[in-house]
Amino acid sequence: MDLVVVGIIGIVLLLLVLFFLGMPVGFAMAVVGFCGFSYVVSFKAALNMASTDLWFTFSKYGLTVIPLFVFMGYLAFNAGIAERLYNAAYKWVGHWPGGLAIATIGADELFAAICGSNTATAATMGAIALPQMKKYKYDTRLSSGTVVTGGTLGTVMPPSVVIIVIGLQTEQSIARLFLGGIFPAILLGMLFVLTILVLCRLNPTFGPPGPKTSFTEKIKSLTGVIEALAIFVLVIGGLFIGFFTPTEAGAVGVFFTFIVALLARRLTWNGLRNSILETLKISCMVFVLVTGAIIFGRFLAVTRIPFIVADFAASLPVSPFVILAFVLFIYLIGGCVMDALGFLVLTIPIFFPLGMALGFNPIWYSIILTMVTTLGAITPPVGVNIYVVKALAPEIGLGTIFKSVSYFLLACIICIIILMIFPQIVLVIPGLAY
Repeated sequence: MDLVVVGIIGIVLLLLVLFFLGMPVGFAMAVVGFCGFSYVVSFKAALNMASTDLWFTFSKYGLTVIPLFVFMGYLAFNAGIAERLYNAAYKWVGHWPGGLAIATIGADELFAAICGSNTATAATMGAIALPQMKKYKYDTRLSSGTVVTGGTLGTVMPPSVVIIVIGLQTEQSIARLFLGGIFPAILLGMLFVLTILVLCRLNPTFGPPGPKTSFTEKIKSLTGVIEALAIFVLVIGGLFIGFFTPTEAGAVGVFFTFIVALLARRLTWNGLRNSILETLKISCMVFVLVTGAIIFGRFLAVTRIPFIVADFAASLPVSPFVILAFVLFIYLIGGCVMDALGFLVLTIPIFFPLGMALGFNPIWYSIILTMVTTLGAITPPVGVNIYVVKALAPEIGLGTIFKSVSYFLLACIICIIILMIFPQIVLVIPGLAY
């Protein structure tokens, strides 16, 4: 049988397994990849491939970067840093129309800089912000939409787990990818704030202004920001000047966050235990995805599908950005029907070589893929952030949350378009650092 046909059958089989049997993405990729490799080469070669590649990948010291940054985020959460961030943002902009929602985005931005997970960011800020917005009679469409979409900043802002996974799969410098994600995350946050301002201008009942606070109170509230900024500057600043490797930056970040938590006397034994357990859960989930991606990627490589697709796309008489738009559309649809990170891991072996064949900068292309992956976390019917908010506020209907997301989707799309037109937004900081 032709190798390309075998590869296509493997992809179709994988999708059937995922959709109809409900098998986790990582396991499905591993099973289909191993069986396909066994068919194309041999069973013994598949065993050697799986054992050798998995050992080579998971014996790397640098892989510890994932649990370290996840642990740092959960320590920050259980130490109350997120709560102090929100309080500071609320003191400064809470009296504006939609001020509580803007404060949520601001706190999301800062918390994402020490967290790296969109679900953790959404859950943390949702637990703090939703009761406040309900208290001041915010429209549930604005409050839920703000929390759902604000959580996506944890996907883009370093230390993003999604960026780490892309770096591991494509063998790029995680430090450079981290630096490339800073300005896009800030731009996305600014567009979310602009969206809130426009909504509240068109309909003032969406976000009634909160009470004003004195200048003294505003200055005092900044102590809650200093902790997060110090952690971010230490970690990302160390990467920028080349003082830390990503793994060392993660270790230093965990240690510094732990010290901050102890000094603030906010971290309990139960909080530390929960931080460790949640870190184990997320890290194991990511490692399973990486395992499946390695095996499935080797199967696709021997069928030569990624190279054939890349060569075919590069020979088309159209602009590379037309092909890129089609790829992003596939990611948007894929994120609607399955876990966004799982879909990204599944498709990287095909679409990353395609991007390189089209001549795209690998850092810029990786950040663009990260940006479109964020949409998968907020688009129905399987957007994970939507169900995080539903769990936090059961009284808000799913239909209302789905509708609320639509207000912010345009901001995400505009952000991607701006990054496509001005790639230096992504590349300027990595260029300065390296």
